Amino acid sequence: MARTSSKSTSPKKPARKKATRKITRKKTSKKIRKKPLVNAIDDQGMVAVIEADGLHGEADHFELPGEVAVLPIRNTVAFPGTIVPLSIQRDKSAKLLNDVLPDQKVVMCIAQRDPHVEDPSPDDLFEVGTAMMVLKLFRTRDNTQNVIVQGLSRVRVVEWIASEPFLRARIEPVAELVMRTKHTEALLLNVRNLARQAVELSPNIPEEALTVLNNIDEPGALADFLASNLQLDLGDKQTLLEETDVVKRLESVSVHLQRQIDLLELSDKIQDQVRANVDKTQREYFLNEQLKAIRKELGQYDEKTVELAELKEKVVAAKMSKPAAAEASRELGKLEKLPTAAPEYNVARTYLDILCELPWSVATEDQLNVGSAKQILDRDHFGLSKVKRRILEYLAVRSLAPKTRGPILCFVGPPGVGKTSLGQSIARAMGRKFIRMSLGGMRDEAELRGHRRTYIGAMPGRIIQEIRKAGANNPVFMLDELDKVGSDFRGDPTSALLEILDPAQNATFQDHYLNVPFDLSDVMFIATANYMGTVPPALRDRMEVISLPGYTQREKLQIAKRYLVKRQRTENGLKATQIRWNDEALRLIVEQYTREAGVRTLERQIGAISRGIAAKVAGGSKRSRPVTKRLITELLGPRQFESELAQRTAVPGVATGLAYTPVGGTILFIESTMYPGRGHLILTGQIGDVMKESAQAAWSVVKTRAAQEGRDMGELGKQDVHVHVPAGAVPKDGPSAGVAMFISLVSLLTNRPVRPDVAMTGEITLRGLVLPIGGVKEKVIAAKAAGIKTVILPAANKKDLHDVPADIRDSLDFVFARRVDDALKAAILPEKKKK
Repeated sequence: MARTSSKSTSPKKPARKKATRKITRKKTSKKIRKKPLVNAIDDQGMVAVIEADGLHGEADHFELPGEVAVLPIRNTVAFPGTIVPLSIQRDKSAKLLNDVLPDQKVVMCIAQRDPHVEDPSPDDLFEVGTAMMVLKLFRTRDNTQNVIVQGLSRVRVVEWIASEPFLRARIEPVAELVMRTKHTEALLLNVRNLARQAVELSPNIPEEALTVLNNIDEPGALADFLASNLQLDLGDKQTLLEETDVVKRLESVSVHLQRQIDLLELSDKIQDQVRANVDKTQREYFLNEQLKAIRKELGQYDEKTVELAELKEKVVAAKMSKPAAAEASRELGKLEKLPTAAPEYNVARTYLDILCELPWSVATEDQLNVGSAKQILDRDHFGLSKVKRRILEYLAVRSLAPKTRGPILCFVGPPGVGKTSLGQSIARAMGRKFIRMSLGGMRDEAELRGHRRTYIGAMPGRIIQEIRKAGANNPVFMLDELDKVGSDFRGDPTSALLEILDPAQNATFQDHYLNVPFDLSDVMFIATANYMGTVPPALRDRMEVISLPGYTQREKLQIAKRYLVKRQRTENGLKATQIRWNDEALRLIVEQYTREAGVRTLERQIGAISRGIAAKVAGGSKRSRPVTKRLITELLGPRQFESELAQRTAVPGVATGLAYTPVGGTILFIESTMYPGRGHLILTGQIGDVMKESAQAAWSVVKTRAAQEGRDMGELGKQDVHVHVPAGAVPKDGPSAGVAMFISLVSLLTNRPVRPDVAMTGEITLRGLVLPIGGVKEKVIAAKAAGIKTVILPAANKKDLHDVPADIRDSLDFVFARRVDDALKAAILPEKKKK
């Protein structure tokens, strides 16, 4: 059967219309004489039609039988008047030829609707086909059969007679409607002209096709001849076969011919353009080869020429921006004039190499799938719901508006809470390269912007170098430890960061070494810091600060179970059956051996236990070891942190305060004592100026209240008051210890101890008002970890409890103080009544 690459579509059977004018009906009689045409396929796959007079005389006169064998063909349609070669591969088709030939040489070739059906039934075939005469049958050595058939006339299946061993049907000829008018003659002339034009535009069709085309006078024969040679879909060809109105058939062929001519003209135009470009390239290549030969003869052909040619190719392949390409061209011109021994030659050569290696037009494709990003963030990090939600919002906006310049994110939180790993997860979720650059201790602005090429050994800045290593112009770039950038006589690196981290300016970032703009607008910058107090306000204004508070004990327990235990077990070469952890053991380590906001110390302690068990396994122990309290004490030693609230606050003059540090929240004790003196206030504990002022304000409020209550102020004038904040080696500052200092002094003067399960924070004024403070979430988490039951907060900070985890918020009692009297009622134990 004939095989082509076109797909079949089932066309609708055209409706017959009655002719209103005089119509000549050309009926197909039982005896038909046609001039045979042969389809010849050349080596380029283009079909040409040539005349085949005198191939077989038997085809000149034939009798159309009423019943014929049906030969299904796929991917092609046979038309009357054409000779078609067919390859017989199906068993039924081979059986058909063996049984029919040589007695009856007329068969019906009919196209099947779906070419993939191997054993078509009558429902899989069209109704109209072509009566074909078998001209020749060839058998090859591999038992395949090739047959050449000639189209005789259109026929329609009247009734299917049999389907085994092959299809047989009763057929009838299809009459054609021929209307020879001026319109028909004009249409015939137009179609012939279009066909000539198509043959002239097709270089692979032989000239004999024009001869055949000129010898066809009948409109129907011309339409069939052209339809069989047009490159059409199976459905379009079947429609042309079923069309009985010759005029309409000619009109359809005319439309298809015009489309093919348009394609051929466009193809010729493209080929001319390609040929012109190739000729120009060949001419340049020929001239360059001649130039090389001339230089070689003159002794000027050396390695420099080859090197410059390679550099020119690299510059073209880099697809630089226009300013960079102009600068590269200027440097190339300088290199051609400089001798290789000149010092400037190596400087210019290095500059060009760096320019060519930068990813000017290389970018990774973003994978902005919010669902996939959420799965990655949840898999890599536990908790941090607010931070994850903000990251997903950022990715969602980028997916809806890719050209939008999003804000610069800045993760602020204590060490060990996962700021850097969050950046890695974002890069993995977006499918981008990840770059991390530490800014800690950086004092030279040139480390970011680079040195000018006038200096010996000048190189680009760290920003350009890292992007060059990444190989893409849109990586996720993490600037770590932003709060630890310094400044000296060499410059202020934070001033350079103002341009780098500004979405409105970094599109034209100019490195001192490159001296041409490089677009950083596609780079996703993420900064991290432990404390924003040292970051300049102008730089802080360019970023969106996202706080990552410390983890609660419940969150630490879940992180240890999900991530830390598995990681330390793998790193220490243990199997899951050799070490068994339980919640009780992990909780014991969290409460008694760690006191931090992050989980780094917790992972170190888990690693220490894993190493201890690994040593025993390596020593020959094969039994599974559960991690018990006894094993923890054996490997980690005695507990490192104990609750000292009861001992510290059992005496009057000691109050528990809450403080915020760059490494998370913590509790601190305010101790006060009194001894004979001259009424001085002594402050110790390495406290800053702001904290000293808070202590003086608290002492003034205490003396004012004592005078209002009728106390003898003369007695206070003969006593010195000493306020001390323990951990004297740790610097402390801030106004939030004002309430704790006031409570400590009142407890000292009234000889009433402070409740051991109460912690407080807040700034006070000389009028006794309690002002709001910051770091509420971190302070409340620290209070819960220390065993506090009641927390005294300023009334204005009540709204900040929304950020505190629900389990901690529900397990504590909160007192919201507007004045110091509210704090006194909740903090100091009532005076014992004497019997």
